[in-house]
Amino acid sequence: MNQFNQRAARRIALVSLLLAAIATPIAWLISTESAEDEVVSLAMEESKRFLRHSDALELTGPEAAAKAEKAAATLSGGLFDIAELYNHRGEKLAESLTNVGEEVEGRLPKHNKPAYSAASYESLQIGEQWALRVFIPLRSAEAGAITGYFEGVRIVPEWQRQEIHSAALKMALIACLAAVLCGVAIYPIVVKLSAENTRKTLEVLDSHISMMEALGRAIAKRDSDTGAHNYRVAWIAARIGEELGLAGSTMQALIAGSFLHDVGKIGIPDAILLKPGRLDDEEMRIMRTHVSQGEEIVKGMGWLDGAHEVVAGHHEKWDGSGYPRRLAGESIPLAARIFALADVFDALSSKRPYKEPMPFERVMEILRNDSGSHFDPKVMAVFEQIADEVRDALQDASEPKARALLEAQIRKHFTN
Repeated sequence: MNQFNQRAARRIALVSLLLAAIATPIAWLISTESAEDEVVSLAMEESKRFLRHSDALELTGPEAAAKAEKAAATLSGGLFDIAELYNHRGEKLAESLTNVGEEVEGRLPKHNKPAYSAASYESLQIGEQWALRVFIPLRSAEAGAITGYFEGVRIVPEWQRQEIHSAALKMALIACLAAVLCGVAIYPIVVKLSAENTRKTLEVLDSHISMMEALGRAIAKRDSDTGAHNYRVAWIAARIGEELGLAGSTMQALIAGSFLHDVGKIGIPDAILLKPGRLDDEEMRIMRTHVSQGEEIVKGMGWLDGAHEVVAGHHEKWDGSGYPRRLAGESIPLAARIFALADVFDALSSKRPYKEPMPFERVMEILRNDSGSHFDPKVMAVFEQIADEVRDALQDASEPKARALLEAQIRKHFTN
């Protein structure tokens, strides 16, 4: 399992567990309340049906108390443990209690005379017992005037409580399982989409690399050099950038800019670019225009926009004596400061048609002497920490080897 798949699995698992943690208690609560509502609805319907059958819906007249007593006694022995009937003025006409009802009556919350117009109930926890208390206004006809009130208390028996809890537990487990299965189902879809996206990203990246290499080869051939220089300096700059903590688009810009630093030389006449001797002042002026020409080439090319900083500033010096803008210190972009050091190190360390490579110790001596004038001292300090590694990696490095080193950096920083 690759790094992305591991991250995706962890995140989907975390979300699934979070959803399960949220859904499980909600499912438990909904199931419990639903079961509670069913018990209450049944009690209400059955009590109203019985009162209607017993002719106790209209508790008025001289026989009201007798009807109420008979109805209360019957109801307290069936669905309810406490049954109370009131007339339309809220005056109690009858009350009947089972043994259990007598035990809990004194612990029930007190309330005022009934004066409600809609049926309702309340759930009460009385010690270890669970009680449901219903309030039902009585009417002799549908939507007619209130003729009395019935209030009943049912102590939910243990077997019924167990059934309700068991049903709630099943619903909670189903909700938990659904959340987990949802994550399991989503994971392969995410992995597949990610793999497809990675494939397309790599295709685009390969085309970018090919374009960058084509430009690099064109520059190298115009400058009587091999493409190895571009691979080496871009790799060295990337290693310094890593030590400085660069990542993401900043690192991508550094790599692209380092590889294409001399792209503007495409526009320099061969008579000047390939001149074996020293350039005169006018020729040097023309040679230096390769910076501005390079800026024009990379400007507006989308993914190459980030290369602008190195292309524009790779000949600037820390003390302000460089060109074309004579920038100094930290006004020079960091990418250009990094590249300047990488470029000089490679130029001094490499064999060219017109010179042999300098010994490593002599190269480092020159770089140290130019620290604070040509190079940023902080960048130089970081480079000294990895200089031995860079020397060993690039010693006798052929163009294919240098290319492989840079490609590894490109894959690392352009695909994550």
